[in-house]
Amino acid sequence: MGNVLGDLGTAWMIQGLWGLVSVFLVEMVRDVYHVASHVWAPLIRLHNWHHKAYRKDFTPVSAELYQKAQLYNDVPESLVMMAAMAMVAIFSPLWGFWLGCLYGAGFLGAALLRSQGLLNATDLTHEPGPLKTLPGLWLVNRTYHWRHHFDETNAYYAGYFTLSDKLMGTALSLKGKTVAVTGASGTLGRALIKRLAAQGARPIALSRSADAVIEGATRVVPWEPGQERALQDVLSRVNILVINHGVNVHGERSADAIATSLEVNALSAWRLMEMFLETVDDRLGPATKELWINTSEAEVNPAFSPLYETSKRLLGDLITLRRQDAPCVIRKLVLGPFKSQLNPVGVMSADWVAGAIVGLAKRDIRNIVVTINPLTYLLFPVKETLQTVYFKLFSR
Repeated sequence: MGNVLGDLGTAWMIQGLWGLVSVFLVEMVRDVYHVASHVWAPLIRLHNWHHKAYRKDFTPVSAELYQKAQLYNDVPESLVMMAAMAMVAIFSPLWGFWLGCLYGAGFLGAALLRSQGLLNATDLTHEPGPLKTLPGLWLVNRTYHWRHHFDETNAYYAGYFTLSDKLMGTALSLKGKTVAVTGASGTLGRALIKRLAAQGARPIALSRSADAVIEGATRVVPWEPGQERALQDVLSRVNILVINHGVNVHGERSADAIATSLEVNALSAWRLMEMFLETVDDRLGPATKELWINTSEAEVNPAFSPLYETSKRLLGDLITLRRQDAPCVIRKLVLGPFKSQLNPVGVMSADWVAGAIVGLAKRDIRNIVVTINPLTYLLFPVKETLQTVYFKLFSR
């Protein structure tokens, strides 16, 4: 008897796990349907009702529009979710797949009730009000979905799991974004601006040289470390700030070398970071602003330049600390040796590195590691995770 009960318990557990898989698959079906609703004319006409139903704070434009959006968009979407999973369940011996069909039926029932004005509560991703949280990393939240409605409708397609957007490279859109890049006259700065412009962004080059000619930049703003306040007006109009400037004094260890390394690599970057974060408003800022900071793999590996390592590690620690309550997404760019004026013996191409940065950012990777050193891919996540836990426990 005990063996029979044990076998039944195991069977139910296995079917339950397949049921969870079916829920995930149903969500992937919903994402595919959503993408199709932006490219196939018959579905576009239905899906447009959904986009017309909301104001910028997610309050419904009118009860009539909201109900039509439910009827013409959400009901067909739910039926497709149910039908797709029912087909899988019918031809599979695993009855756990029927859970996915029931999951889709839940969406259908809610959509039908809302379409008749019988259910006033909206789903979590469309609740009205200011955006209080950062865009979800693995699960879609209001801020993430707000970007689909009001930032770029041809991105941020995911309904619940962001995995589909990460795979498609639509978890972050750069189209139309104003992006300011420090160190713009350098090798990586130039490559980044060119890549960003190719994505439809509007790059602003922040450079020591006002006369610099930088391909892809909409304008060049003269700036150098120590003059951060002069950029206050520029930063208020910027969607994404890329802090990319730096200096490498190599083997020097004089007082001047220490001061220069700390000022350029850490302190000026920290001041810019704080100035930019002050421009993030508490209404839409979490969805409209981002900060990218080049810290280097010197955070976890030797760079054979002690002051470069010390200053970059300080910057990395400050970013990790600031991330605990930052009002917008902060991405770390943890880069290995690329060929540049700072590192003429670098083995990677700056253009390739810039392409990798942009490609990974579009997949919403928030610690962007680009290097040829496999140890960095192992050591950095461990270091970042342990340090994040430490800062959460012992800072406020």
